[in-house]
Amino acid sequence: MIEKALLFMIILRVFSGSVEITAAMLMLKFNDLEKAFYINTLLALVGPSILIITTGIALFGLAEKISFLRMVCLFSGIVLILISLKSNS
Repeated sequence: MIEKALLFMIILRVFSGSVEITAAMLMLKFNDLEKAFYINTLLALVGPSILIITTGIALFGLAEKISFLRMVCLFSGIVLILISLKSNS
């Protein structure tokens, strides 16, 4: 039997992949650089959101198995990844 947290993570990742493929098909359909840029910008919101949500689900599911310090380290790593994506240098 599959755990609920794992199943929810899988569903979110399938959804995320579907959004990515749909966006690529829309870019192809519109065949316009400005519209493709706009679509790509919207994708920049989906990716980090899915990352944070799936990581939160995983940590919630693993709460009994890993220490609080390790959870803090994992979330800190995610925050650093997001900060590095937003930085200009």
